[in-house]
Amino acid sequence: MSITRIIGIIASAVIIICAFLPWSEINDVHLKHLIFTGVNTVGSSYGEPGKLNIFLSVVALAMFALRKKWTLRVNLFVCGFLLAWTFRNMMIFSRCEIGICPQTHIALYISVAAALAAFLSVLFTRVDK
Repeated sequence: MSITRIIGIIASAVIIICAFLPWSEINDVHLKHLIFTGVNTVGSSYGEPGKLNIFLSVVALAMFALRKKWTLRVNLFVCGFLLAWTFRNMMIFSRCEIGICPQTHIALYISVAAALAAFLSVLFTRVDK
């Protein structure tokens, strides 16, 4: 197994772990103390974007483990969509609304970096002949 596939598998596992860690926190005197993770966004209208992160990471992890030519092509789409989705999550969870700015936590940025690492590892994986 090549080093790029191993990096892709590790990056996919990191994205799954980061979905359960705190992404942002709102501490305001008028609102109660809210902590948002990828799968727990109670008190907001964000939905649960971590579930799609987990699903796409599991699919990417399976595609990294298989050594076929078609899996690289499918994985290119999956990791590209995963990168776009995690970037979207970063933009949503770190923006200010109505003068209230959340405190972002490191897991949000680690998930974006891991999605970028997974996408780059798909791009640099050599095709077996």
